[in-house]
Amino acid sequence: MLKITRGVYVLCFVCFMSDNHMQSQDVEYVVVRTDASPQEVVDNESPWWEARRIKWGPAAYETEFRALWSDQGLYVRFESTDPNPWFTMIEHDDPIWNEEVVEIFIDLDRSGTNYAEIEISPANVVTDLSIMWEGDDREGDLSWDLEGLESHVRLNRYRDGSTAGWTAVAFLPWPGFASLPSATTTTLPPTAGTHWRFNVFRIKRPWGESDPSRDVVFAAWSPVTGESFHEPTVFRELVFEGNSELPSQEPD
Repeated sequence: MLKITRGVYVLCFVCFMSDNHMQSQDVEYVVVRTDASPQEVVDNESPWWEARRIKWGPAAYETEFRALWSDQGLYVRFESTDPNPWFTMIEHDDPIWNEEVVEIFIDLDRSGTNYAEIEISPANVVTDLSIMWEGDDREGDLSWDLEGLESHVRLNRYRDGSTAGWTAVAFLPWPGFASLPSATTTTLPPTAGTHWRFNVFRIKRPWGESDPSRDVVFAAWSPVTGESFHEPTVFRELVFEGNSELPSQEPD
C-alpha cells in the first residue's frame, strides 16, 4: 500500500488554479440519467448532448467535464484543450500523476475518509486506487481496482491537422464500487436524488518529458487551499438526477 502524508501528493506545485479560473461557481453537479447502453454512450455523441458541462483551468489548457448515469453505471467524460499532450508511462496503475492526467475523486458515503481516485492519461492508461485517511495521514491502495472500468481516449485535431486536445471517456460500473470500504454504508446502484461528493482535476506539464516539473498546471474544479488535490473538505455534491432530501452544501 502506498502511504502518503498530507501535502506531498506532488512535490512541485507551480500553479494551482483558483476561483478566478473557474467557469462555474455552482456547489453541485447534477448527473443526468440516460437510457443509452454503455456502448452507445462511449461510441456516440448524442447521449452526451443533455449532460451538464462544467469547465475550469486557464484558457490554453481548459478542461471540460460531463457525466451521465444509468442502471449499469456512471459515465464520465473529460475534454482537455492541449496543443501537445504527452506521455511515457503505458502500464495500468503506473504513477501517471507525475505526467499528464485528468482525474476524478468519488466519495460515496460523503465522509471524506475513503474515496475512489481514478486517473486517465492521454495514452488511455488508467490508474485507480482507494484512498483512506487516518488523521493527517493518507494511504493510497493501488491494489484496489474498479472492476469492469472501461476507458477510451481520442486525440482531437483542427482542420489544419494541428492538435486541439484530447477526450477521455470512462464507464464506471456500479459493482466496481462495491469493494470500497465506504460502499458498506451506501446503496449501490444509487437512486434518483442520491448525493455523493466528488472533485475533478487536470494536470498539464507544458515542457513535456524534458522538464516535467516546470510551469506545471494543477487545476481543480473545486479549488483546493493547499498543495494537494486530496482535500475532501472542498469536494462538491454529485447529485443523481431526481429529488433529494439532502441539501446542497457549500465547499468549506
